[in-house]
Amino acid sequence: MVEAKGLCMNYGTTRALIDASFVAADNQVMGLLGPNGAGKTTCMKIITTQMVPTAGTAVVGGIDVLEDPIAVRRKVGYLPETAPLYADMEVAEYLEFVGRGRGLENGVLKNRIDWVVNACQVKEVYRKPIGDLSRGYRQRVGLAQALIHDPEVLILDEPTSGLDPLQIISIRQLIKDLSTSKTIIFSTHILQEVEAISDRIVIIDEGRIIADGTPDQLRKMASGESGYFLELKAPRQEIEKSLSEDDHALNFDFVSESDGFTRYYVTGSDSEKLWSDSAEIIRRKGWLVREFAPSRPSLEQAFIQLTREKKVR
Repeated sequence: MVEAKGLCMNYGTTRALIDASFVAADNQVMGLLGPNGAGKTTCMKIITTQMVPTAGTAVVGGIDVLEDPIAVRRKVGYLPETAPLYADMEVAEYLEFVGRGRGLENGVLKNRIDWVVNACQVKEVYRKPIGDLSRGYRQRVGLAQALIHDPEVLILDEPTSGLDPLQIISIRQLIKDLSTSKTIIFSTHILQEVEAISDRIVIIDEGRIIADGTPDQLRKMASGESGYFLELKAPRQEIEKSLSEDDHALNFDFVSESDGFTRYYVTGSDSEKLWSDSAEIIRRKGWLVREFAPSRPSLEQAFIQLTREKKVR
């Protein structure tokens, strides 16, 4: 549904985007993750035709953003980092204004306003001036205007910024629900946010795409190894000697000791071999096992490692 093709953007001598390419599929939530200043907003402005790239292009629903930007805008709902609101308007006036600007009329407009008011939970402030609203409510009104014309593609720049925890949960659920019929791209610098709702994550740093995949794929890219927690009831010295000197020698790190059990984190590049070798040692030694469970690196660890590796290269 959305494809970025070698996007480059220069602001004078500053290179904000450098050959950035990715694909967001139909009915998918794609998180654009990166630190502040990484190029996320620039990328979104190009996709939504707010900005013309220095080089490269993007395609939305088969339409090139450079060849027919008006047609692209019909397909896209956009919530920028600073919501495009008019402080003197009531929420009701503003949503009608945006809807009519999108070409909606009469019954269709009324139905869409009713839907976004309920979906974005702004009914309580429907007749209040936008200038009197809290940061959280303004953000939700901004999301409502992005959805008013029922777009095929939804582009959200930091959509939960300024919301309280309950509002964040509500917006996350709304995004997941919308993804059954829309392609959604949202940017964030918050790891928990992207992990909670993304089907796919694109990591961008200093204008370059450095990783692209599902959360599990990114963890695997970063670690390159499988890992397991292994907790056994046996003397520590005996365990470590057997794990290191046996024919099936394993890589392991001591974690803790408690109630006669010793816990280790065991790693290896081949998960099946790791399981079978560990099981064979345990069987022959007759150790009592309290835990033998797979573990995976956190997305935070993956992000740190991937960005570090890119800078080293």
